[in-house]
Amino acid sequence: MPNQSSSVDIKLLVLDIDGTIAGVSNEIREPVIKAIRAVQAKGIQVAIATGRMYQAAVRFHQAVGSTLPLMAYQGALIQDPTTQAVYRHWTVPKALVLQLLDHFEQPELRSLLSVHFYINDQLYVREITSETKEYAVRSGIQPIAVGDLRTALATEPTKVLALSDDIDLINTLLGSLQQRYTPAELYLTKSVATFFEATNPLVSKGTAVRYLAEEHLGLKAENVMAIGDNFNDVEMIEYAGIGIAMGNAPEPVQALANWIAPDVEQDGVAAAIEEFLL
Repeated sequence: MPNQSSSVDIKLLVLDIDGTIAGVSNEIREPVIKAIRAVQAKGIQVAIATGRMYQAAVRFHQAVGSTLPLMAYQGALIQDPTTQAVYRHWTVPKALVLQLLDHFEQPELRSLLSVHFYINDQLYVREITSETKEYAVRSGIQPIAVGDLRTALATEPTKVLALSDDIDLINTLLGSLQQRYTPAELYLTKSVATFFEATNPLVSKGTAVRYLAEEHLGLKAENVMAIGDNFNDVEMIEYAGIGIAMGNAPEPVQALANWIAPDVEQDGVAAAIEEFLL
């Protein structure tokens, strides 16, 4: 694709975290930070849109020097880390959470899935499994084990997650629940191959980025460039004037993008910024 910088007017760059600006090291590499700084020096604002918990995403928001609200939990929570102002918080209806939990706790699934409830930016689990431990270390958070997750539901969760190292199991789970619930009932997605995620049906990174661009900044879709690497990034990639998929993104995600960046471990975000914005 030819360099499009002459024909576009990007004023907002939106970045996913895992698999996009942070790879195996769980840190942002220097070439990516330098490219982000160069973009900001041109007056382009930078925002983070992530499936991560808010508290697990703040350090990346600070690392990229963003002055905008942070879009966490696929955009279910949009909050400003400087003022703590909450612009949006859409939770999962309790009745649907209980239905999902019943599904996860069927005898053939219960021992295979680690179930996570995110409530008031805390992580509640039945028990600390090896998957939960690994997740907690990468996220830098402390999970709260409660035994029966129903006891934690005095407040509706921001997000429900089921994880398993069995990728086929997660795909089957997603497929069966997509048949059971319409998009008007629940937003169901995968953020990585081993994570099944459920949020309020109004939630996606696409609706979050649209809100930030249009309502908060007075911009249009054509002023936005978004970069992501997985199925939970599809809506924002489709919304943005320039939607970019990482080289490590699944093929169906790449098929929807305007441009494919190199892999996260090859500083793909820096390459995309160089191609379109510098």
